[in-house]
Amino acid sequence: MFILASIALHAFSFYLFQIIYPPTVALLPPPGRVAMISAQSQDGQVLLRWLEAEDPALASITQRPPDAKGIALPPVQHVPSYLTAQPPLKQLFKLEADSQPLSAHPPGPIVFRRTQPGAPLGAVPTTFNFSGEFEPRGAAAIPEMQFTASRAEPPEAAEFQIAVDSAGAIRYCFLHLTSGDAALDKQARNYIVRCRLNPAKGNIPGTPDALIWGRVTVMWGTDAAPPPTAKTGSAGR
Repeated sequence: MFILASIALHAFSFYLFQIIYPPTVALLPPPGRVAMISAQSQDGQVLLRWLEAEDPALASITQRPPDAKGIALPPVQHVPSYLTAQPPLKQLFKLEADSQPLSAHPPGPIVFRRTQPGAPLGAVPTTFNFSGEFEPRGAAAIPEMQFTASRAEPPEAAEFQIAVDSAGAIRYCFLHLTSGDAALDKQARNYIVRCRLNPAKGNIPGTPDALIWGRVTVMWGTDAAPPPTAKTGSAGR
């Protein structure tokens, strides 16, 4: 009996306190609106005044108050320079009439003298400059040189690293700075190896050689023969 009464009471409670959900309605987004700031309305005037007061460009400069008066300059009277200093006047040249009659032989045309061309410059020889390490050995004996270039462009100065023994012979020769022409570098190295310097003082024959390292700079002249021109045309069969 009690169980039936409890079930009936629960059923009445669920009916009395039931939750009613409202129906689902899809709301559309509000349409876009554009607000125009106008000085005609009071809200617009307040907003424009606020923007003008918060302008960083106006806040960083010094502004004079609107009721301030401008700086009045004192009256200055213009004084011309010619009133204080009298400029010196130049004297006019005197006009003198030439009473002599005209010459029957007027001056002839100007003769231009042409200078004679100078003598052509001779060929500038190629020089080998040894560094200061070899000054105690004196001047080097350089063989007769004859160079032939492989290109038409003028070569640059070449530099070689050399080693000289106590007898004055060049044992090692390495290219340090190229002249831009491989053929001239090879020919210059062959001439440097054949150069001889004076023997070292106190040199004892048969003792181990003490090598002196230094550099030789080759300053190219105009005595290098131009490169041979390539023959054009095919040979006849």
